[in-house]
Amino acid sequence: MVPNSVKEVFILGLTQGGKAFRPSDWAERLAGVMSQFRPGGPQPGSHLAYSPWCIPTTLGGIKCVIVHRDLQDYDVMAWDFCLNFAKDNDLQLRFDAPGQAGR
Repeated sequence: MVPNSVKEVFILGLTQGGKAFRPSDWAERLAGVMSQFRPGGPQPGSHLAYSPWCIPTTLGGIKCVIVHRDLQDYDVMAWDFCLNFAKDNDLQLRFDAPGQAGR
């Protein structure tokens, strides 16, 4: 599903039909659930910050979550959870982010 050369997957808050995904805080919720998956594993207080491997952001005015390939290396089930979230909710995926250099 995701080419091996891809380092980041962008889960867009748009359905395949182009409708905005709801609830409006879905990206923060998904990233919050994934906050324990981080380099060095969960630490005291790590639930208070997003994982560097699963970050909510906005791309061209569209909410999205950036999922880094390192998450798959760390915990394949966490990686699958994110991709299955996108699939189950019919969300668009992007494997590149035009205009996002220096993000």
